[in-house]
Amino acid sequence: MSLDEDARWLEWVTRQFQSIAGDNKEIDLHEFKTALKVKESFFAERFFALFDSDGSSSISLDELLKALDLLIHGSETDKLKFLFQVYDVDGQLFLFSGSGSIDPDELRTVLKSCLRESAISLPEEKLDDLTLALFESADKDNSGAITFEELKAELETFPEVMENLTISAANWLKPPEVEEKKRGHTPRYLTRAYWQNNSRKLFFLCVYAGLSLTLFVGAMLQHSRGGAWLMVAKGCGQCLNFNCTFVMVLMLRRCLTWLRTTWLLRVLPLDQNILLHQIVGYNILVYTLVHTAAHVFNFVHLSQSSGFSLWEYLLTTRPGIGWVKGSASLTGVVLQLVICLMVLCSSTFVRRSGHFEVFYLSHLSYVWVWSLLLVHCANFWKWFLVPGLVFVLEKIVGIAVSRMGGLYIVEVILLPSKVTHLVIKRPQFFHFKPGDYVYVNIPVIAKYEWHPFTISSAPEQGDSLWLHIRSMGQWTNRLYEYFRRPESETLGPQRLATSLRNRRQLRAQFGENHRFCNIKCYVDGPYGTPTRQIFASEHAVLIGAGIGITPFASILQSIMYRYRRRKQNCPSCNYSWCENVKDSDMKLRKVDFIWINRDQKSFEWFVSLLTKLEMDQADEEPEGRFLEMHMYMTSALSKNDMKAIGLQMALDLLAKKEKRDSITGLRTRTQPGRPEWGKVFQKVSEENKGKVHVFYCGSPALAKLIKAQCEHFGFNFYKENF
Repeated sequence: MSLDEDARWLEWVTRQFQSIAGDNKEIDLHEFKTALKVKESFFAERFFALFDSDGSSSISLDELLKALDLLIHGSETDKLKFLFQVYDVDGQLFLFSGSGSIDPDELRTVLKSCLRESAISLPEEKLDDLTLALFESADKDNSGAITFEELKAELETFPEVMENLTISAANWLKPPEVEEKKRGHTPRYLTRAYWQNNSRKLFFLCVYAGLSLTLFVGAMLQHSRGGAWLMVAKGCGQCLNFNCTFVMVLMLRRCLTWLRTTWLLRVLPLDQNILLHQIVGYNILVYTLVHTAAHVFNFVHLSQSSGFSLWEYLLTTRPGIGWVKGSASLTGVVLQLVICLMVLCSSTFVRRSGHFEVFYLSHLSYVWVWSLLLVHCANFWKWFLVPGLVFVLEKIVGIAVSRMGGLYIVEVILLPSKVTHLVIKRPQFFHFKPGDYVYVNIPVIAKYEWHPFTISSAPEQGDSLWLHIRSMGQWTNRLYEYFRRPESETLGPQRLATSLRNRRQLRAQFGENHRFCNIKCYVDGPYGTPTRQIFASEHAVLIGAGIGITPFASILQSIMYRYRRRKQNCPSCNYSWCENVKDSDMKLRKVDFIWINRDQKSFEWFVSLLTKLEMDQADEEPEGRFLEMHMYMTSALSKNDMKAIGLQMALDLLAKKEKRDSITGLRTRTQPGRPEWGKVFQKVSEENKGKVHVFYCGSPALAKLIKAQCEHFGFNFYKENF
């Protein structure tokens, strides 16, 4: 924190204190936790006891501000002494004294509280191991207690910890984020990097806008004799003819998947087809509103001389407007209502709030929209004919392919955080690329519903198809609950054909959440995504947030299959090496995989896969590891939080000793908090492994942040959309 931010934070603390303190102008422990929003009782009690200089069991404003001022403006040694006093649970409470010592039981108490606040669950034996690892490393003289000088010497072996001690204590106490002053920097949308990274999309939007303007002006000029309102209505109508067809073209998934294999991928923004579909959809809403309003004003003008009232123009066929028995007005009113409903049900708050089915079912009304448009407008069929035939052909092919397969779900594994792992028997004709997705229909869950999910198995895994489905809506929750019921209620007699030996082996591996079954399902796809470009990259950075790892699970497995094929072993000794991986099919020289999870249990989804990938790279390569993994747990306290310093040191020491991370069991150390993207991408840039391509799957909010950093460093950014 800067000095200005420190001053503003102290002002915030003062206001909090004054709003909570009573007439005696003092606060007790409970009020202290409320004031500073310190939830963990152990650390709150230690802070309170150290700040209570007179031992009165209450703190005055002067006592609080004096202690905080010392922490903020104190030296590195002062802050170390404060940290030592927090850890010295049974010592004398003299602020910044540094006297006393820390025994193993005190250290264990502190680490246990650190684990609880970081939402990390470890067995008691592992907690003992963490305590002993840190204690034995710090107790240099083997006296059975850690003195202040020993703690200071131990901390100095962790440069990043010592660096964090320069951070203000305001950060240690985790205050609410203080609003930063707006700095005078160039807006992102005006930077050269933004225009370079979005050139295809921006060029496409310019062409789209120019074409729309041309159609609008051309239609207006054709009806210039009908008055201003009719000109506006006809201009919007012509734009609707184009947009109501173009919105369908953007969702021709099979055609778009094929186009990804052609040179047009370098010209057209195929990766943004969902975004462009949404833009066109909103434009359709605007055009319909203006089109309807212009006709209403025109009808008001006509009703003064024609003898028909406004309601007759709008709700009857008497005026004879339209090429099919004067039904233009009636079909227009219905179209207006249906389009408004479709846009409303497509809103983010509907799709992301567990009501995907509302969005899905309302979107099926596109059939009615096109049918009404064919009746409403005499020229719409000319726009619709070719794209409509392609659309129908795609649907027929999709239905034929999905019904020919005879697919069955053969295994189900229920994973933490309500994730359902489906293993589907893969037909011989089903070919896909890493990162592709499919639409799935499971009749026992919902007979007519199709939902998109990324394939999480590799193409080289020829016998089965994996899907990992997180419960976030009605259909996905029904799927999870269906397989959570007792086996006898959900599984047919075919399960009995499985050998007892195999069943016991799988039960031992996966527990009672593993099920055999033989349930019919249908799959439509596969469809391509931006991740198909990974193998054409030189340095790929794969970023998955939560269940967003699923496309990268397939990609990582495929990469390692290819990696294994190039791995050589010396016939005379145990030495192994990997030939140059770069070839015409796979140009990759380096892969960085970043997985961000909120809690510890979420890592269990793919920990077995990641363990296998680490084993494949057990030997260091001359040019460094081909695949590097980076795990982040956001619920864990970051290293710049004083309450986490001891825990992170202990985890580091034990990981070096056991050669595995205590949280995930991987060799890769799990980092606490969120990634500092500036530092992450700076390190990637300095590796100079070739052009960097960043692939992301996760929440839209994080996508914006990562995309801005990519523009800053000149990396190409691709986001998973389906």
